[in-house]
Amino acid sequence: MRVAIIAESFLPQVNGVTNSVLRIAEHFRDRGHEALIIAPADHDVPASWAGHRVVTVPAVSFPLYSDVKIGLTPTFVIERLLEDWQPDLVHAASPFMIGHNGLLAAARLSLPTVAVYQTDVPSYAGRYGLGFVETLAWAKVRDIHNLATLTLAPSSYARDQLIEHGIPRVEVWGRGVDTVRFNPAKRDSQLHATWAPNDDIVIGSMGRLAPEKQIADLTVVADIPGTQLVIVGDGPSRRALATQLPEAHFLGQLSGEVLAETLATMDFFIHPGELETFGQAIQEAMASGLPVLAPARGGPLDLIQSGHNGYLYAPGDLVELRRRSVELVTNDQLRRNCSQAARAFVEQRTWPHLCDQLLNYYEQARRPWSDGEITADLR
Repeated sequence: MRVAIIAESFLPQVNGVTNSVLRIAEHFRDRGHEALIIAPADHDVPASWAGHRVVTVPAVSFPLYSDVKIGLTPTFVIERLLEDWQPDLVHAASPFMIGHNGLLAAARLSLPTVAVYQTDVPSYAGRYGLGFVETLAWAKVRDIHNLATLTLAPSSYARDQLIEHGIPRVEVWGRGVDTVRFNPAKRDSQLHATWAPNDDIVIGSMGRLAPEKQIADLTVVADIPGTQLVIVGDGPSRRALATQLPEAHFLGQLSGEVLAETLATMDFFIHPGELETFGQAIQEAMASGLPVLAPARGGPLDLIQSGHNGYLYAPGDLVELRRRSVELVTNDQLRRNCSQAARAFVEQRTWPHLCDQLLNYYEQARRPWSDGEITADLR
């Protein structure tokens, strides 16, 4: 199969969208498929990945966050790229600007499309009191995803949310996790002693340090006796968070084996953001053998079984977050049981398994297109 992947984000930016595209491209190579990756222009974008060519199109930095790129490529340019390459299907990864134009171009060329919904932009706007922007954002999401032959939501919560907002043809496709890289066996006792020389329990968290990730909520656990807070990630809020959490270790953005060893060396994990459509950091923590605490909203609902592999707490209920954290700190057996259950939960959620499922969705998308089910306004 020949698949054009239109990525709203790509290397050198490391995030959930980029990670998914990289793993998909690697799987295509292993299964004998061909891909063309169309990505926003940036410094140090590789010319290829996993043997597949990468083509960049013009983009500018988002004014409030320079790492986010906004595509400026008109539809006819992407249409020409697709026409020249002749894909069997177009995959739009978290479509917004480039992806929207890519879906329009694919529709004009009568190509089947799969749009992967990944970022809950409308809820971000709603959270910050911009109700009118939230309404406009959902209209934009509808315009984008109504063009797709098939939309893939990362969780059952996200699927239901999309359907509620009038988006048709939605299925659930989660995310895989590298259970070889992320593994409890990589725990490093010397690293643990560096963080917590008094053998305190290490509470970990990981994510982009920005307001919507709600890392500041960790202030309610930072003073639990016998604990040390360790935070992985970077972003615009790092300086403010360092002031709010002066005793925490901020490790910056990590990757590869360093990240795997860091996660495995924590004792449990808190993912406080309430706007997660999936929660890949949760899966990586669970693969590393960590019990996880997260709000009972969005992607975590599909991943965390309260009392078994971690705990869900009511969104905004920081008293419950602290209480559950204290339970894990003071009850070694509970922590061990949740650790084993967390690892067992993700062992069948590997990238090869998820990417094979994605290929099945591709075949599903190719069938209804030929039956003339999809109509769209292509103006």
